[in-house]
Amino acid sequence: MRPKQDRKNESKETDESALRRRILGAAFTAFTELGYSRTSTLEIATRARVSKRELYALVGNKESMLIECIRDRSERFPLPADLPEAKDREMLTAALTRFAERFLREVTDPSVIETFRLAIAEAVTAPEVARALEEFGRERGRSVVRDALSKARADHLVSGDPEEMTRRFFALLWGDLLLNMLLRTVGRPDEAEIARRSAEAARAMLMLYPAPKRPRKEPPTAR
Repeated sequence: MRPKQDRKNESKETDESALRRRILGAAFTAFTELGYSRTSTLEIATRARVSKRELYALVGNKESMLIECIRDRSERFPLPADLPEAKDREMLTAALTRFAERFLREVTDPSVIETFRLAIAEAVTAPEVARALEEFGRERGRSVVRDALSKARADHLVSGDPEEMTRRFFALLWGDLLLNMLLRTVGRPDEAEIARRSAEAARAMLMLYPAPKRPRKEPPTAR
C-alpha cells in the first residue's frame, strides 16, 4: 500500500491538472469569442472559476496561456511518430496518402483553424506565439514526412532534398484550402475531398521526384 503522503501528492497533482485544463479551455474560448487583445486575465479567471493568483501560478500570463492553448491542441493530433517503411514507390505513395488523410482530418478541425487565426493575429506583437505554432503545430507533421522521405531517398526510391520534397508535398496537399478556411470562404472538407486531395498530393509529389537512375553496368572488356 502506498504511503498516505504519496496519495495526497498525487491527488494534488490531479486537482492542479484539472484546474489547468479548465483554465486553458476558458482561455481558448475567450480568445476566440472576444479576440486575444480584448481578453483580460480577469475574464479568463472568471470563466474558469479560479482566482487570478491560481491562474498565474498554474499557467502564467496571457501570452503563456495562448502558447499553451496552441501546445495543447497540437498534442491532441493523433499523428503517427513515423510512416511504415516503404519497399517500393507504390508503398511510399500509399503511406503518404494515408498520412495526408489523417493530417488533413485533424488540422482542418474548427478548433485548430481557430488556433491558427489567433496565432496569425498576434504574430506581430507576440512573435513567441507564432514560433509556438510552428514548433508544436506545423513541425510535427513535417518531421514525420521528412524522415520518411529521407529513408526513401536512402533506399533509392526518390531523388531530391527531403526538406524540399516535404515543403512541396504540403504545398500540393493544402493548395489554397488553408487560406480559404482562415478567411471563412470555405468550410471543412468532407471525407471524399480529403481522400482526393491526399491521393493527388502523394502522386504529384512522386512524379516530381522520380527514382534516381541506376548507373549502367559496363560490359566486361575483352582481354
